[in-house]
Amino acid sequence: MPPMSACAPSPSDWLLRWQHLLPPASRILDIACGSGRHVRHLAALGHQLTGIDRDSAALASLAAACPQAELLEADLEQPQAPWPAAGRQFDAVIVTNYLWRPLWAQILASVQAGGLLLYETFSHGQADYGRPSRPEFLLQPGELLQQCAPQAGWQVIAYENGLLPVPGRSQPKVVQRIAARKPHASAAQLPADWLRPRDNKP
Repeated sequence: MPPMSACAPSPSDWLLRWQHLLPPASRILDIACGSGRHVRHLAALGHQLTGIDRDSAALASLAAACPQAELLEADLEQPQAPWPAAGRQFDAVIVTNYLWRPLWAQILASVQAGGLLLYETFSHGQADYGRPSRPEFLLQPGELLQQCAPQAGWQVIAYENGLLPVPGRSQPKVVQRIAARKPHASAAQLPADWLRPRDNKP
């Protein structure tokens, strides 16, 4: 694989902090992957990457640099647009610097049982420091915790909401991020007769 350019954006420190939780050769979905900083980084570690983005030029550049990745061009914000990974689940789903609330159901459903969600984007309060400033692109306080509700069985490994420095800029950014594991299949999800006693008779 061609080496990553020295000037390519670095992976998120949130991803770097939790990537040790990924099993070897994990199947990973990167939503709104852009120029592919995470696709390139994780592919170089031996994982199997699928990236989704609407920017055809960015995907073309990424395909040349990371030919082993599966890249899907799709505008996820178009009304009634089909989910490009329909019927598929992944060992991990990654979302950074992107929020489109109508996708929550698809995002959570794309994580397989026992799989990992790593989500990081701008949060309420960011408007005081710069863009994005529109409420529809900013997480509300505790929103990621609500989506990965423990009562739904998700295990919240880590959660943060607050100011982060931005390299090369005097202004920080307001970020909310979570690392959460989807529950394994529970008895409630198993066939109705799974709990019945077995007598081993034909």
